[in-house]
Amino acid sequence: MAATVCFSQSAHASQLGRRSRVVLGVICPVSRRCCLIRRTHDSDTSNCSATACVPSPASHARAHEQFGDCELGDLRRTKRLVKVAEPAAARRDGSTPDQTESWSDCKAVDRLMDGDDVTHAEIIRPHCERTQHSGEPGATKLILCDTTEIDFKRNIDGIGPVGRGTGRGFFLHTGLMRDADSGKIEGMAGQKLFHRQPKTKKKVARNSKRRDPHRESVVWGQLIDDVGSPPPGVKWIHVCDRGADDDEVSCRAFLNRCGWVIRVARLNRKIEAVDGSGLTLGEHLEQQPMQGRLKVEVPRQRNRQTRTAEVTIRFTPLRLPPPSRGNDWIKQNQPDEPLLMWVVELKEGHPPQGVEALHWVLLTSEAVTSLADAQACLRQDQLRWGVEEYHKALKTGCRVEQRYYETADRLQRVTGLLSVLAVRLLQIRSLADDDPDQLATAVVPQPWVQVLAKVRKRSADDMTIVQFVRQLAGLGGHLGRKRDGHPGWLTLWRGLEKLLLILRAASLRT
Repeated sequence: MAATVCFSQSAHASQLGRRSRVVLGVICPVSRRCCLIRRTHDSDTSNCSATACVPSPASHARAHEQFGDCELGDLRRTKRLVKVAEPAAARRDGSTPDQTESWSDCKAVDRLMDGDDVTHAEIIRPHCERTQHSGEPGATKLILCDTTEIDFKRNIDGIGPVGRGTGRGFFLHTGLMRDADSGKIEGMAGQKLFHRQPKTKKKVARNSKRRDPHRESVVWGQLIDDVGSPPPGVKWIHVCDRGADDDEVSCRAFLNRCGWVIRVARLNRKIEAVDGSGLTLGEHLEQQPMQGRLKVEVPRQRNRQTRTAEVTIRFTPLRLPPPSRGNDWIKQNQPDEPLLMWVVELKEGHPPQGVEALHWVLLTSEAVTSLADAQACLRQDQLRWGVEEYHKALKTGCRVEQRYYETADRLQRVTGLLSVLAVRLLQIRSLADDDPDQLATAVVPQPWVQVLAKVRKRSADDMTIVQFVRQLAGLGGHLGRKRDGHPGWLTLWRGLEKLLLILRAASLRT
């Protein structure tokens, strides 16, 4: 990082345990000139944070692009949101006092977060609309859907239980758009924020829960309606987890002219074979011949290590009749004919000792008539892990759960802001995996590459995106040894924070 020297500070700040402003001289690695920056100190030096007084033109342009079209009831609120987004992007994991540069700015953020017209939905709307309009005719975009819980671990009026009922917070259901061919992260296509209602002790029949219009699983279909239909000539495919194994989800996707790939949760559901016979999905799969063998990479999850599984594959068409006890929406909107779709089954015959055998069943609207089609369907399902990485970026990198606002409305609004900011670094890291040989200057701003190369003593002319990510993580403390693996979100965020600090210091020379 650039060299720094302290010019002045409040006397005995560390001994008094008070926050104080410190003026730092940052030696810009490009101009070799000294730039002044204010720095906030706590009595605990591990909590120090740095912010620059003057935003860079690139950060202002990006903040205006993401939030400049928000309609918050007053143009001044929109300008304030853009101004708030600039330091928040430079220090995504910092608290509001860390991200602002004066007491008046901090108060202005608090007033902004108290505005009735400032909502989670409106803050993310311009970003989502821009994502929805991306894509040229002929392109296929995947909308990767998943839900995560945001646990603040304290009692706040207006939020509900999460986890096993002991946590307190809300849930985020995100649709992340990704190009089906290149794997490029386009951005958020939509996001729903909802609260869980406390459970009642009264027992309710399972079929009654499925008909309940307020059940949690209805959010999968609601997000599909919010995202809407694709632009002319563009295909959208919603890729969903087992939570979306609901007739209403596929029906809503069909009515919005979208495709779907859904992980099956129930094999005992009734289906119709193409010959008109009725049987369960599990029975139908048992009658199908094996179409081939594949090796599948099983990602790491919780206590499960990454491994390669050898599976057999089967696929066949079927029709999904409406449920015998559907809810009111199903009765009003169900198509006249049962939906035609295909099922793809992957089953592991001989798993390692002590490891549960892999068994995935996918329902898709896309025709699967060959092994290549089945592999394409499987790849679309595996790309769904991208939305889980996005949620990790939001919770680990942006530290959304460490926000200490005292009202539910403020927490929802700041979550909307951070949800948009979390997309950027995910885009950079995903390109490092999908297209590692691409030049970094084609992905990130050229000043980022030049300054990072100067600080890390590398050449900027031929730096690839994977080299950029590794050097950025190195700036954040990642050692880069062979056994260290891929950089985590914390080191990437720390590296980006330092890089943006140096860039903002360099902008002061002009």
